[in-house]
Amino acid sequence: MPTVGIKKTLLDKHLEKCYTEKEFDELCFEYGLELDEITSEKAAAEKERGQAGAGDDLSESEDKLHQNICRKRTLVAIGTHDLDTISGPFTYTAELPSNIKFIPLNQTRNFTAEELMNFYSTDSHLKTYLPIIRDKERYPVIYDSNDVVCSMPPIINGEHSKITLNTKNVFIEATATDLQKAIVVLDTVVTMFSQYCEKPFTIEPVEVVYEQDGRKEVYPAGVLFYIKNDKVKMLSCREIMVRVSEINTKIGFQLDARTMATLLTRMSLKAETVNENTLKVTIPPTRHDILHECDVAEDVGVAYGFNKLVRRLPESNTVAEAFPLNKLSDLLRGEVAAAGWTEALNFALCSREDISTRLRDEKALDHAVHISNPKTLEFQVARSSLLPGLLKTISANRDMPLPLKLFELQDVILKDPTSGKTSLLATSCTIQCRKQLLVLLTV
Repeated sequence: MPTVGIKKTLLDKHLEKCYTEKEFDELCFEYGLELDEITSEKAAAEKERGQAGAGDDLSESEDKLHQNICRKRTLVAIGTHDLDTISGPFTYTAELPSNIKFIPLNQTRNFTAEELMNFYSTDSHLKTYLPIIRDKERYPVIYDSNDVVCSMPPIINGEHSKITLNTKNVFIEATATDLQKAIVVLDTVVTMFSQYCEKPFTIEPVEVVYEQDGRKEVYPAGVLFYIKNDKVKMLSCREIMVRVSEINTKIGFQLDARTMATLLTRMSLKAETVNENTLKVTIPPTRHDILHECDVAEDVGVAYGFNKLVRRLPESNTVAEAFPLNKLSDLLRGEVAAAGWTEALNFALCSREDISTRLRDEKALDHAVHISNPKTLEFQVARSSLLPGLLKTISANRDMPLPLKLFELQDVILKDPTSGKTSLLATSCTIQCRKQLLVLLTV
């Protein structure tokens, strides 16, 4: 699960209360969150930098969004720029890599797009995103009205529009292959950081003109209205109708519509009572995670407190029983262990070399299930045999007295050659389904 760092001073300011560590831990538990740890090393630095930390907050939040809803920039890429250093209108186009030339962020010389691909191939942070556009004939690029390169999404921004401590106006651009995801990300960014504006929670929308059909759209989308002759745009909210009876059934409470509306208000959701069994809930742009009546029911449960649920026996009777295969596996483990063997427990993933080169079986890779985005070299394929793991266990325990009597009884994964689909297949006569038993003796 993602871990988010939050400054305690800002949290206390927004909550209008200073919580102790124990109190805050209990508060997080009520909302289904877990307090990981509290660190004090940055306390002195926080006092010195003050509002300068807003820029770091923006950068950290961009990274979190890129890793989660943006799916590592494959769906959406966010760019932030110092608006005072560039001028509109901006052009989002695609050009040949050799024609794109600019100074990338935190660099001092010009690079072509081709040179950037080689330059960042060893960068631990950016090399992950290079395959998104590397094999394309043309690369996306954003120019301002003076042909200054603002960014080459989804890889890197330009140094020219870099945000500094002196930045007063921020230009936010979101390029995407999924428009809905781009809208969600843009709404999230502007609602989070508009609090740092001179007029808190105010933003200036941008008109986007589509080249294909000349269509014009304004983002972030919203509703125009006037306050004291000033034109103001409010971000769009959604409305959904929920049934009180269904929410009570889902969470196990017996609450009336008025009480439920009050609880939803505590969760920043405006709720109006339509009748005794219906609520009209207004979803703000900060809550794109609410998609269904079940999500509203969860917020009602959090606001009311799941600790108030009364324990009771389920209305339906079910009988728990182990799968025959698992039961047999447990019995077999006990017998083998009683005979003096030690069970090893290894990862289900291993490297390509472990199942091929090191076992002198080059064809093993043809039958292995490969991971599309392995995090490390040790987790590239799903194991098709237990032998590599046991050999590694022996290698790590060479200082132990001989003989080493090891066994492992676990799943292995192979491709089904008849259907082309991945399935768990039998690879041992002893365990004929999903399991493989391998006993290894070294003397």
